[in-house]
Amino acid sequence: MDENMYCIRFGKLAVDMGFITEKQLYDAMETQIREDLQNKPHRVIGQILFEQGIMMPSQIDQVLNRLFRQGKS
Repeated sequence: MDENMYCIRFGKLAVDMGFITEKQLYDAMETQIREDLQNKPHRVIGQILFEQGIMMPSQIDQVLNRLFRQGKS
């Protein structure tokens, strides 16, 4: 699976599940892109949202579990 597709799906699902707002997703994606352009180590959207104090580990796990279940179906 392409890593960028995974990040976009994670963010959309996190919004759909009510864990984050669209604005928070856009801001996290902007951070991700800016860091990538600055040749900093790549961080996935969930990591950025966690480090910003926006998502809790249990919420990230719920999103990842749902992504995993959707991928298997």
